[in-house]
Amino acid sequence: MRPPLLVLAVGNPSRGDDALGPELLQQLEACGLPAQGDVELLSDFQLQVEHALDLADRHAVLFADAAHPGAVDGVALYPLLAALQAPRHSHALSAPEVLQVAQSLGLALPAAWQLALEGQCFALGAGLSPAAREHLAQALPQVQAWVQARRAEMAPATARPESLRATPPPAPGAGGCARTVPVRAEDG
Repeated sequence: MRPPLLVLAVGNPSRGDDALGPELLQQLEACGLPAQGDVELLSDFQLQVEHALDLADRHAVLFADAAHPGAVDGVALYPLLAALQAPRHSHALSAPEVLQVAQSLGLALPAAWQLALEGQCFALGAGLSPAAREHLAQALPQVQAWVQARRAEMAPATARPESLRATPPPAPGAGGCARTVPVRAEDG
């Protein structure tokens, strides 16, 4: 059985800030995000029609990609189905188009979100720009909070007493990985 949560990041690590998606996945892996077995991290150079099959049997998917300068203000995380207009990303096939392909194949669509990280420089052979590094640091706790919220949605109601809550993610730039710690009723 495949993990119910998917973080699908696209980008070319050889093209400057286009590497934001793959870099995000490396940091999520380093933080141990997929350790519980309910999150799959998948990276590719660009979205393709074949990625529609990766959406099968998922509860939720988060598409992560670098956005062109000015398309978003730093970092934007938003539900795809509620978005009126998606920002222009650095790849030809958009996340909504992948969802449309999945729907045309008769797949049940997972809840879908887009994470857009503003890039500045997409030159071949360039590293991440200072602004992109800052946006990556801002995005990490947002993605961790997104995963925690999806995990809470999937938990049976009886397994989620009000006494259990997640600690807030660290402030942007605080470094490290955000961890969630259950709080017992007697602690609370």
